[in-house]
Amino acid sequence: AAVESDILRRVRTLLRELDGHHPACQCDRGMLRWTLHKKIDQNPSNSSVLVRILVKELERAERGDFRHYIIPLLHTLMYTLIKAPCISDELCGRVYDFCKKLLTLPKPFCTIGLDYAIRLKMERTAPGTLYQRMVISEQSLKSDPYPYQEKIFIFADPELLSEAICNALVTDTKAAQVSQSPRACMCYVIIHAMQAALGEGCDVSGLKASLQDMPMSDVEHWFRQVVVAVECAGNEASADRSQHAARLEKIYCAVLSSLQAGNAPLGGLQGTPLPNPNISFHLWTEDDQLWKELVLFIRPLSQSCEPECLSQDLDNFEIQDIISDCECCKQTRFSVLSTDSGIERDLPTAVEEPFTPCSAETEQSRLHRKGGIKKKLSPLENVAFLQAGCNGPGAKPPVKLQRRPGIPPVPAAPLQRLHTARIVLLGDDRILGRLAQAYHSLRKRETRRVFLTPRLNLQFYYIPVVTGQPNTLAVTDHAAPGQEDLCEVAGYLGRADPWYESNINTLCHMIPKLAAMPSSPSKHLVTDLFITDVIAYYVRMGIQPVCFQVYAVKIFFNDPAQEPAEDVFLTELRTQVQESISHRELIMTKKKMTLDGPGIDLTVTYRKVVVSNRAKELAMSLRATGLVMKAIPADESEDLVCLNVNITEIVRINNLSGRSFSAVANRLKTRNIKIRSTEQRPFMVCLDKDSRRAYRNVISVEVSPCLEPSYCLQKTRTMKFNLHKTEDVGLVKYMPRSLLLPINTFAGVIQ
Repeated sequence: AAVESDILRRVRTLLRELDGHHPACQCDRGMLRWTLHKKIDQNPSNSSVLVRILVKELERAERGDFRHYIIPLLHTLMYTLIKAPCISDELCGRVYDFCKKLLTLPKPFCTIGLDYAIRLKMERTAPGTLYQRMVISEQSLKSDPYPYQEKIFIFADPELLSEAICNALVTDTKAAQVSQSPRACMCYVIIHAMQAALGEGCDVSGLKASLQDMPMSDVEHWFRQVVVAVECAGNEASADRSQHAARLEKIYCAVLSSLQAGNAPLGGLQGTPLPNPNISFHLWTEDDQLWKELVLFIRPLSQSCEPECLSQDLDNFEIQDIISDCECCKQTRFSVLSTDSGIERDLPTAVEEPFTPCSAETEQSRLHRKGGIKKKLSPLENVAFLQAGCNGPGAKPPVKLQRRPGIPPVPAAPLQRLHTARIVLLGDDRILGRLAQAYHSLRKRETRRVFLTPRLNLQFYYIPVVTGQPNTLAVTDHAAPGQEDLCEVAGYLGRADPWYESNINTLCHMIPKLAAMPSSPSKHLVTDLFITDVIAYYVRMGIQPVCFQVYAVKIFFNDPAQEPAEDVFLTELRTQVQESISHRELIMTKKKMTLDGPGIDLTVTYRKVVVSNRAKELAMSLRATGLVMKAIPADESEDLVCLNVNITEIVRINNLSGRSFSAVANRLKTRNIKIRSTEQRPFMVCLDKDSRRAYRNVISVEVSPCLEPSYCLQKTRTMKFNLHKTEDVGLVKYMPRSLLLPINTFAGVIQ
């Protein structure tokens, strides 16, 4: 009773924090969920007590219409259930029935309820399935029944985070991987599966001792046996929990010796650690570093090729193929490299085949070559590693050249997305701007040469971290963005998802504080257990994306000979008047400011956002000192695909005392806008609050929602055959039109 009362008190405190009643000690904010799970890890037999309490609180929240409690409680429950040594079928059934009730609610409740209902149905039939799949995929253990692999990539910009924070994160991620050997993870899977199926009838101590004394080959054998048994039971529609327990009991008796199985005392339920996922930390120093890391993750490394060599091969790719038929897809791409020289004598010697009646026909249809000079191979041949690198499960086999007429080619097996890359971004809105650039570049690359898309499931996560002075463009007429302005995306996600606010946004200032702590055993205890655990919890349970519109901007310069620049931004575009350079321009500017006031004359043409979604083009001329385009709304209920433009307009006032000027805020909502300086005075443009992405001597700017590159290419191809049709026809109608950047949270946007 005392244990149950203490757990109930902790759960109620967690719910009060969701209502805005933060704990008296601010250092406890964001750590309530972590301390609750750590308390259960210390005594795993209390897992059933916590699950029972959480089910009661979920049912109470549903009856009392406290919907904002449901998703945090459900995530806490499922995480406890995955790590629990054994949960009764009756208790799993109650959770399963509650998840089915969520199907009658709007999104995201029905989406999360359906996902967890499917998992729970499998877990009821084959206990331990969720734990087993999580460990196999996160540790990349070789398993034919479940061949999926996952990896967490943490990206941090060294110019945005301090060296102390980067060093602390590197140390923590390395320390989290020290005790995680494949042998230990296999033993964890075996022990957890046995205990989940057999309950208190499993001798955990004896099982651990037997596995510890076994050679690696025997551990791998029993691991495969357990995985096959659990996966078969979980995938069979007619499978029964008792049949699964009987199957695992046979394996259990075979693992244990007869003496141990008969005489060893049973020690009750014991916890099995859930290993930390495979995490790698990267300082984002190159523009195409994200793509390189993903390619190296997909391609299995051979024994004769070191990672450094592969990275050097990636740097040697300089094949340029400019796409002339699609303006959106003009870029350097990686072409499929042919290893065929085109010379007959270079063909490999064919194996002699027995004579068949059709051999004459085969000889006639053989490809004949003319003599020529073989070109010396260049370093560009290294592109071949992309073609030959995916030989694992789900890879597309090469299609054999058919030399006999009338025989269709053998259809290739469809590719499977067996790899999942979870990209975690640490920083503020500026690193998300870099992510939008990298994602747009990746999508353009994939449009012209598909490699990652059919093989990789890409997930993005964001943890706000703010430290030091903001490195932003100083704007004279607007206050420099503060720390709150640098985390607009995190603020929006926190308002849309209270569980994200409670668990992730609290890390914004906590990570710098932990990194600044002096080195001590207690510091390593806190950082290793807390930061790594929170990141693991976020990527494991945060599966609901919030999609942000990426905006394309075309920038024209004062010099007609200079080519326009094309870029993208995610959060903000800011302009300011540029100071005059020459003495003559300075004198002319002062005269103009005396007559018309500060700023420059602008022509603004935009498409007004109306409820009916009809296009309404408007134009206006005004004098302004600058403007700010915000892509992140201040309210989570507002449309994400909309730009909030704030123009600081200068209005001239004539009165008896003379001429004066006042600044007036001019606000408008749009998706497409063009801004031009009518007096040919240049201005500066800064994207995503990052001074490294500032453009000078700008005379005109065009902003519109960024289109998905695959949509642009397909539409261009379709227009060749339908010259008189402007609307989308054929396959284009069913393709995503806009490029959206999905960032995962725990609930998505709660309406």
